[in-house]
Amino acid sequence: MVVLGEEQEEQRRRMESLSWLVIVPPFECQWLVEEELKFREAGRGCIAFEAYADNDVTLVFKEQAGSKHYHYRRDTTPNYTIVLGSHRNRRLKIEVDGVSVVDKIGLGLCSSARFESYWISIYDGLITIGKGADPGHNVVFWWRDAQPRCKVQYVGLSSWDKHVGYRNIRVLPPPPQTPSPPPVDVSGEEEGLLGWFLERWELADLRIVAGREGRVVPAHRLVWALRCSQAPPEEGGGVIRLPAVEYSVVHALLQYIYTGRTQVTESQLGALSELSEEFGVESLVAQCEQMKDTSFREDHKLEILDSSPLKLLQKRPALSSDLPIDLQKLKHLLETGDYSDVDIYIEGHGLVARAHKLMLSVWSAPFAKMFTNGMSESSCSEVHLRDVSPEAFLVMLHFMYCGQVDIDEKEDMGSLLLPLILLADQFGIYRLRQECCEYLLESLSEDSVCSILQVVASMPGCRPLEEACEEYFSKHFDYCTTANTGFRMLEEASFMRIIQHSDLVVTSEERVLDAVLTWGSHEDDLQGWEAINEQLESCPPATVFAQRLKPLNDLLPLVRFPLMPLALLQKLEESNLSNQILVFQQLIAEALEYLQSDAVSLTNEQKQLSKVFEINNQSRLSSCIRFHHRPTSFKELLYINDGDRNGVIYYAGTSYGEHTWMNPVLIENISVTASSPLSRYTDGKALISRRYQGTSFAGPCIEHGRSSAWWKVDLGKDHQLMCNYYTLRQDGSAGYMRSWKLQGSLDGENWTDLRLHVNDQTTCRPGQFASWPIHGANAYLPFRFFRVLLTGPTTSLSWNLCICYLELYGYFK
Repeated sequence: MVVLGEEQEEQRRRMESLSWLVIVPPFECQWLVEEELKFREAGRGCIAFEAYADNDVTLVFKEQAGSKHYHYRRDTTPNYTIVLGSHRNRRLKIEVDGVSVVDKIGLGLCSSARFESYWISIYDGLITIGKGADPGHNVVFWWRDAQPRCKVQYVGLSSWDKHVGYRNIRVLPPPPQTPSPPPVDVSGEEEGLLGWFLERWELADLRIVAGREGRVVPAHRLVWALRCSQAPPEEGGGVIRLPAVEYSVVHALLQYIYTGRTQVTESQLGALSELSEEFGVESLVAQCEQMKDTSFREDHKLEILDSSPLKLLQKRPALSSDLPIDLQKLKHLLETGDYSDVDIYIEGHGLVARAHKLMLSVWSAPFAKMFTNGMSESSCSEVHLRDVSPEAFLVMLHFMYCGQVDIDEKEDMGSLLLPLILLADQFGIYRLRQECCEYLLESLSEDSVCSILQVVASMPGCRPLEEACEEYFSKHFDYCTTANTGFRMLEEASFMRIIQHSDLVVTSEERVLDAVLTWGSHEDDLQGWEAINEQLESCPPATVFAQRLKPLNDLLPLVRFPLMPLALLQKLEESNLSNQILVFQQLIAEALEYLQSDAVSLTNEQKQLSKVFEINNQSRLSSCIRFHHRPTSFKELLYINDGDRNGVIYYAGTSYGEHTWMNPVLIENISVTASSPLSRYTDGKALISRRYQGTSFAGPCIEHGRSSAWWKVDLGKDHQLMCNYYTLRQDGSAGYMRSWKLQGSLDGENWTDLRLHVNDQTTCRPGQFASWPIHGANAYLPFRFFRVLLTGPTTSLSWNLCICYLELYGYFK
């Protein structure tokens, strides 16, 4: 049991009240002291989170939690400190016990434009840093500590000179796969090289008998035909006898033929040149002639490299990185079947190709095992395949010989790529698989994304393509789940990742519910919650959802019911779905509890009760992902700290991200009016100028027979905001507001109360900032107009609304 001090208890409460968004002020540290938010095993754990900051997203890992004012630069006890966006967002830093061990430019930077997802894993001193919401993927950097701090267990969220916002914080076991340095080739795997077959008996169909001792050296007709102008002998059982040539010279020739390089002494040059000329290896003959004029030290070997311009692949060499091959000759051998030693049959299509075992084995480990395992397949000259597209197989075979995907028509490419990537994965041709991934990414569309996901979900090597498809599906969720029902064929894990995706864009949460229930339904013609609800009149859930009833119970909590309109929730509460599926019923009840508990008015006497409710209930609910907005088509503009640059008024001043800030009233992006006429001290431009004003007020007026005063903001006819936070600043006067409302409107005439303040004592000094959240259902309603309406006299007994700053936050479009 962890015993918390007063300071840590204060931090815990603060985090609970802001459990969905933790804001860390400059030079402070928020410790994750809850039992479920520390590493389950000391020295081993992973934290995934989203962060929003200009610089210095800082995480500290220690054996024990520190204090609120802890700072890693003053700590010498065992700890790891990782700083994303250090040095004004230019570097990634890792410090161990206060000593810098990693300082990388341009890696692991943070974002002040939006929340970015990161994860950090620690496993016995191996620190891995990645981007994205899926730990173990998209590794940015890793570093291993030679003397691991194996007792670190607590995580602190820290900052440097600016506020940092953290949200969606999860502490997990470390990813199962230990990372390795990012490979040069994205496929991460390397095909066999032709040099592996040098002087090996596997697949050999030529024998060279060298020297007077008669040493037998294996070789391969295919390689001989590709590299020598003299055709390999057909007579004599494929035996080449060279009694006058020493083995060392024969080895040098074969090494050059198979690998494109060799080493010789001066005494061997003449014999090697003659042997090369006999078999038509012109490039080696030329090299030997050039070296005859070179002076050698005794017993010194000089390396010979093939400098021929012909290459097998200009883009991706396959047989050997240095081995020149005549592409046209190789293609000719495939077309004619010359020197072939295996016939390939596909069930239902007969003979489709005459190929070469060596060529197939160079590219494919499964083929290599088939031809070299010593079993009956090794000596067989036929391969029979079933459940294989002949067109796709021939494209794969062409790639193995020519190094490029050859599909004539664009229409054919769409139909062939999926069976082709399946074949490439089945036969371990990873470069072809990567080529297919690139083509599929280029052609990704709403109509193709589901079929691609179905295929690549079972291919670990295609995870980047799978992630791209899931992201694409998430961003086009409405179309992908309504235009056709192909998404019903997706695996549960893929569909769950899509529902949880941070970039999921959807017009309403009802569409997510429709998609989840449609995916789970057993009958193809059922689509949408209303149709399925009607079906439940006559059939139990076990019949309607069959084997997907259990996965459905796992998916339903990912639907964000609290984002739905209250009327829809009340309708769902009375539905067959709620009456017959316990999880559904519980989620609806939770959402209704959250929305109906919205206390817009907070009197002084209610504050303590509200605080208890917020800690014990509201934070418990809002800590769940169900209570977070989805991106939809709205721009996320979330409150971080008083006077920040994250609100909608600041955003409008940049013309919505197009340039540096200018007063948005002057550039006519928004308009600001007051309850009293324009004057020296009543000016909308001054209210949103972001400058302190000693005197700035809206004067009193009479509305509906009552005294009031107000400032009103119009975001423009094409813009709306779902407001969940707002900030005011007192001017230089001592007339402090005590009773007022924040209201929203679509037409500027009919107003909805977003937050009602009654005898609110927050502001108590000139120039003070103050900010308040908007809770409950009204935080999900979009409005064009907003106004701060004074409903009672100020502390100076006047009806002047004395503020010099206003900012609104939430989701903007």
